[in-house]
Amino acid sequence: MSEMMIFWLVVLIIAIVVEVFTMGLTSIWFAGGALVAILTAILQAPVFLQVILFFVVSLLLLFFTRPVAVRYFNKDRVKTNVESMVGRQAVVTGEIDNIQGTGQVTVGGQEWSARSVDDKLRIPVGNVVNIVAVSGVKLIVKVDEQMQKVDPDGLKNHIPEPMSVSQMEEMESRADRS
Repeated sequence: MSEMMIFWLVVLIIAIVVEVFTMGLTSIWFAGGALVAILTAILQAPVFLQVILFFVVSLLLLFFTRPVAVRYFNKDRVKTNVESMVGRQAVVTGEIDNIQGTGQVTVGGQEWSARSVDDKLRIPVGNVVNIVAVSGVKLIVKVDEQMQKVDPDGLKNHIPEPMSVSQMEEMESRADRS
């Protein structure tokens, strides 16, 4: 066995072991590159060609097949508490003012610190906001435009009462008729 074939075999084993322990779908692609390098070493190709093929094959596998594999393997993964926040609505319980560094919202019965996506905008208590991102332990929010349209009197300082699905549908049908 040639020295380069042993080297590529070690690289292959290390990449597989790292993948088994991390399950990050990152190092497995380098195992594929090492496998191609082993085949070129068996054919006694020059070392520079082995190295080039290792990197080319590894990077091609990484960039073109990893996104598909991640989607396929992570489709049943349950989002954590923080990941599930993005896209949800919240009610402002403490005025959001980025300049002052203040702001609180309630989401699903939990209170979170919040900041606005727009540093110049202050969001008063009672507004409904959409969560667009999470930064550390703070939710990044923007005012929900649809909820502003539902409030024809412009009442911003009240906290909306919880509604049932049928009440929300009735409210939407009334808004559609007008």
